[in-house]
Amino acid sequence: QVQLVESGGALVQPGGSLRLSCAASGFTFSSRVMSWVRQAPGKGLEWVSVIYTNSDNTWYADSVKGRFTISRDNAKSTLYLQMNSLKPEDTAVYYCKQGGRGSTGQRGQGTQVTVSS
Repeated sequence: QVQLVESGGALVQPGGSLRLSCAASGFTFSSRVMSWVRQAPGKGLEWVSVIYTNSDNTWYADSVKGRFTISRDNAKSTLYLQMNSLKPEDTAVYYCKQGGRGSTGQRGQGTQVTVSS
């Protein structure tokens, strides 16, 4: 069955960096568009970034553009999100998800990112 396991979340100070990883199994990772989404306390799901199968095409929410970088290693079936210049408003549970924006594909259990001094 499909498994998506996120890791790398932590408590970090404003301006800091984190790298999230998502280990995928149970499907042909290299053939799927993949996304990072997040959910802050009391808010809905927000699409953060999307990467297409060839890694050449990516999309970012305006709120993270220029600070976050999505990447993938198809040989390792792993999705990444490099997050720099973190802000308190980036605090959320981050999930990797099958598919692009608006997809109903499966997502993992999430990893908590807290940005606070």
